[in-house]
Amino acid sequence: MTASNWLAVFPEIVLLVMACVIALVDLFVASPKRTPTLLLSAATLVVVGLMHFNAFLGGETQYVMGRMLVVDPLGHLLAFFCCLATLVTLIYAQIYASSRDLLRGELFTLSLFSLLGISIMVAGNNFLVIYLGLELMSLALYALAALRRDHAPATEAAMKYFVLGALASGFLLYGLSMMYGATGSLDVPRVFEVLQSGQPNKQVMAFGLAFIVAGLAFKFGAVPFHMWVPDVYHGAPSAITLLIAGAPKIAAFGMAFRLLVEGMSSQAADWQQMLMVLSICSLVIGNLAAIAQTNLKRMLAYSTISQIGFMLLGFTPTVIAANTNSAINGYSSAMFYLITYVLTTLGSFGLIMLLARPGFEAEEVNDLAGLNKRSPVMALAMAVFMFSLAGEPPAVGFYAKLAVLQSLVATGESAYIWLAVFAVMMSLIGAFYYLRVVKVMYFEEPSDDHAIVAAPGAHAMLSANGLAVLLLGIFPGGLMAICSQAVLKALGS
Repeated sequence: MTASNWLAVFPEIVLLVMACVIALVDLFVASPKRTPTLLLSAATLVVVGLMHFNAFLGGETQYVMGRMLVVDPLGHLLAFFCCLATLVTLIYAQIYASSRDLLRGELFTLSLFSLLGISIMVAGNNFLVIYLGLELMSLALYALAALRRDHAPATEAAMKYFVLGALASGFLLYGLSMMYGATGSLDVPRVFEVLQSGQPNKQVMAFGLAFIVAGLAFKFGAVPFHMWVPDVYHGAPSAITLLIAGAPKIAAFGMAFRLLVEGMSSQAADWQQMLMVLSICSLVIGNLAAIAQTNLKRMLAYSTISQIGFMLLGFTPTVIAANTNSAINGYSSAMFYLITYVLTTLGSFGLIMLLARPGFEAEEVNDLAGLNKRSPVMALAMAVFMFSLAGEPPAVGFYAKLAVLQSLVATGESAYIWLAVFAVMMSLIGAFYYLRVVKVMYFEEPSDDHAIVAAPGAHAMLSANGLAVLLLGIFPGGLMAICSQAVLKALGS
């Protein structure tokens, strides 16, 4: 094993070592605020994130560890945003977790192990390595969901998440094993070559592809594999909900890209039709179900399902034009959409945590009544997040939706143009429940007169989060260029 192998995975090594160090250090921390543990975890996330971003700027693609890992700009960029999402979540969660006996060493170490699984997953160049990363991430998240053992809804959510997550992993593993049977290889490039040659067993390959898409749909939370999303989002403590709703969604994009785009692009005519059905169903069910919700976390859960449906549209048109530019346009718009959606989700759930207090969860839409009179800054930030999710300018959600729609319309195919029209109609329906939150905050009297107590860092983070959503909507070109560059390098290698 050469030194270059170890240097290529140095961020993952640092993450693993620091997760173990933090677990040991926490044993000697007496403070209930867990300040040393939090600072060590934050420093680790900052350092590892900067390492990934610096490697992304380097622009090199390396195949290491016996070509089982591909270290490329796409993997580094996705890992960087996952580090950022985890860091923001821990900052938001400080006071919330402390008041619910969640601020323990396990919260930080399991978060880091989940991130390690994500880093392995988005860099996987082999079916087993991708699955290993998926399981490391998933097992850490299952444990996090069950961290509040004395809370019945959290325990129920953890059980549902574990059982359905295990089912999803089984679907994916079964599909990967069938693909191995059809192609005779576990390496993603070799699978691509065999499928390209047209020699695999067609029936086995078709079944394998169906199971792989079903497993990915579970991880995304797309209809009809969405049943765990509202229950887990609602039942789990808000801090854990955000850990599940943030970085893992970016990781699922990375896994889908490695498996479907890099490994099975010759079968795109098959899997893009499956994704199209998943997308249409997710847009319909997600938006219609969200209208009926009075619980804010369940509403955001169904919102997630509809947003994932919109993002999946970016995977569907790229094969039609049969050129690299079209592929970059579609995949990069989907990647941009998901990153900006996660950024908005961080702020939405962050505000829910900031409004919560001991014995009170700010989970109902009516709990935000009159928020503008209690805290104008928080109300403004939440309004920006809701406008972004609804796709209203100048928030970044508008440009994200526009980019995906543009990739559909650019094909020139009438079916994709109608698909874009359908997506716009579904977005109009979605705007209702997002704007309802804004109406409650600004035009209803406060139902709660308790003072809002939050850590100064969390207040500053919420303001920065809202500002980022706004500025990225006004100046989206930089992030879109970065996404396009990462996708181009990945397709080119």
